[in-house]
Amino acid sequence: MKPLRLTHEFVDYIPEQLDDGVLYVSLQFTTVIHLCCCGCGSKVVTPLSPGDWRLTFDGVSISLSPSIGNWSYPCRSHYWIRDSTVRWAAQWTPKQVEAARARTGQSGQRRFASKSRAPAARLLRRVLRWLRA
Repeated sequence: MKPLRLTHEFVDYIPEQLDDGVLYVSLQFTTVIHLCCCGCGSKVVTPLSPGDWRLTFDGVSISLSPSIGNWSYPCRSHYWIRDSTVRWAAQWTPKQVEAARARTGQSGQRRFASKSRAPAARLLRRVLRWLRA
């Protein structure tokens, strides 16, 4: 699949209707949500915290880390979002998915029990400074 360019919107609340190709970023709820980039229409939620995903905003584009693996969806898509562009990753085998889940906890628990809001607060301050400039 070829790279796909995304846009982003900083929102207080996630809208009921999501548009294809848009990353909705709620700093208040430290969450990014978007429709699956493969086009299947599934909602993909990426919570922001040390044990989940990290968001980087350079004033123009957004990157999320680590990759997004939609293993629970029928599409099983796997991709990175770098500089607001989808970069497709290789499919993982069920064994690879299980190994990754085991590293992050047996029942979906994340690597860190604490859901620190400090990174999101720093990001919010940066975004506000950028908007004022």
